[in-house]
Amino acid sequence: MSSENSLSLEFYKYLCQKIGSEEEVRVRRLTYIINDLGIPHTSLNQITSGSKGEGLQLKGSDLDLMYIDPLYQVYESDREVVPESGRCIPLVMETEDTHPGFTQLRLPNNYDLSFGNDEKKNVFICRKLSSELYRVQNLEDFSKNVRAANIYILKIHGPCISTVTESIDFVNCLKSDQWISQAQPWITRPRTTWPSPDLISRIISCGVLFVPIGCQGSCNEILQWRMSFSVAEKVLIFSFTHVQLLCYALLKLLVKEIVEKNDELKRLLCSYFLKTLMFWISEELNPSIWSPDKIIVCFMACLKKLIYCVEYSTLLHYFIPDNNLFYLRFDVDKKDKVTSILKNLFEKGIYCFARSETLSDIIGLPLTATDSAISRRVATLHNIISTAFTLFLNRPLNLLYHFLHHASTIISKSIFFEMLTVAHQIVPQISQHQPRSNNKHKYYKYKQDLSHLLIGTNSDAVAGWLVLASFFYVHDNYLLSLDIINHALRKCTHEKVYPWQIGLDQNQEYLLFLLKQTKLCTLSKVITIKNPKLIFNSSISPQELQLSVREQYIPFHPIIFAHFLSFLCYYHLHKIRSCKQSLLQLRQEIVKHFTTNRSNLYFGPLFVTCLGIAHQMIGETDSARQCFLQATQKDKLNLTNASIRLSNMDQI
Repeated sequence: MSSENSLSLEFYKYLCQKIGSEEEVRVRRLTYIINDLGIPHTSLNQITSGSKGEGLQLKGSDLDLMYIDPLYQVYESDREVVPESGRCIPLVMETEDTHPGFTQLRLPNNYDLSFGNDEKKNVFICRKLSSELYRVQNLEDFSKNVRAANIYILKIHGPCISTVTESIDFVNCLKSDQWISQAQPWITRPRTTWPSPDLISRIISCGVLFVPIGCQGSCNEILQWRMSFSVAEKVLIFSFTHVQLLCYALLKLLVKEIVEKNDELKRLLCSYFLKTLMFWISEELNPSIWSPDKIIVCFMACLKKLIYCVEYSTLLHYFIPDNNLFYLRFDVDKKDKVTSILKNLFEKGIYCFARSETLSDIIGLPLTATDSAISRRVATLHNIISTAFTLFLNRPLNLLYHFLHHASTIISKSIFFEMLTVAHQIVPQISQHQPRSNNKHKYYKYKQDLSHLLIGTNSDAVAGWLVLASFFYVHDNYLLSLDIINHALRKCTHEKVYPWQIGLDQNQEYLLFLLKQTKLCTLSKVITIKNPKLIFNSSISPQELQLSVREQYIPFHPIIFAHFLSFLCYYHLHKIRSCKQSLLQLRQEIVKHFTTNRSNLYFGPLFVTCLGIAHQMIGETDSARQCFLQATQKDKLNLTNASIRLSNMDQI
């Protein structure tokens, strides 16, 4: 084997550790597919798209969720319109005065514009559905349902509605069940062997989506909709070999972590362009080239293609080549800068990634790479389930149980089991006491909530127990709550995988190696620790936290939450000495968090606010005021009520 091929194999193993092995990618994809399936049938059809839906979990990747609006059905011409007996509103494409890849959507000729409510009429302008008014209407609808979804929505972002931290993008889209004529040439154009005829047939059967955004700068932009092939693109990405997927991930890292260090160039080369480039090059090259021992050659070919596309301002849309995605994309100065940077990186080869954050240690290649598949699966499952808490809020338990019992693989069973344990923690938090309920009903709800939370303790080593401890606290069972808290704290040992942890250390790897025959869901329960999460104003959240934040759910640092809850228990038990000891431990853990972990705009102010609440409860007003002031200064997004608490103290 040549030295170049040997280096490629080492590089491949290294990337499997840093970006993900085939097994890890499979777990990620399966988790999000399962999440999409878990949407109740009464809701919109959900499609997880973007990097996470594709199986990549890169730094800064957000979550893109598409929802197919069942109120509308798109057709290419009036004669294709199928009567829907009033079930949905037919819309006909009109592409004469639009840029390739965009369309206007109008009501069919002789269609009576009559709706059940005036709100839907307001999104039409002269019988055409306005993408701009549709986005505004979606924002209003999201705002009405925000408490049910337990997500704080902030703004419209392109065709999407984004959360306050821009970590999740939601977009409502319309669908045509038929493949559109603008993309017909894609089916039969000359290519090597990818995509295969079977894959092409499958993609055609998916139809086409339409997202509410017009061609920027066009005279009728507010009436235009962009044709979206997100489902087709997801199918194509899923057909990639692992080497193709890693090359795609490398392009994303190159742009996000190296090129975009220059602020002028941020968002100039978006992920969609890189995906399109990968499709073209995959169609042009012989599939046999995509092998682990040739990954360096493959990546350099991809980078060379990117340089060419930027230099000549040409990147054709994969499905509609008449649409040049790079048309007027760059001014001369920015194009020269990007081209110069990319050529410089090309000269350095794969070692250019030494300038990136994710692959900064690449300079050590060749190295002895170890790839523990089981450790990566545990870490992946832990990460996805921890960050996707809000997505499981509306999953019916019976549907999840149905999926669990009919799952065909061990991995899918493990993912369903994890979702179920999280769902059981949520049910008591979203169910409400009936007004004027009698003692019998209250006792029944108490027992029912308790049974849910006991099942929820299987989610991980600690978080489920802390949610249970909070339940006993709000029911004034302080001693039992303290017993559970102490039990949870004893489990917070060094070999556990914590929410803020990046990668696994040698001890964790060795432990997982010893437990490699153990089921994934059992490993997750034994070795992972998640953030306990309490829904805002839920019946099992401590009263002292009811007004702590504007966010709809509270993801707590497990150890900080344990000490804060201990403080509350001892406070109500009038054990002042123990109360102050818990307060001291709470302060020490917060300081430790700030000095050893990457505190963000959300968690930092929340923790300091909790510390201020504790000081205020025992009469230490100066310390409380100092905490609320510090939290207010850190709270750039105004998510806590520290400023209100500070103002109230100043008025006393």
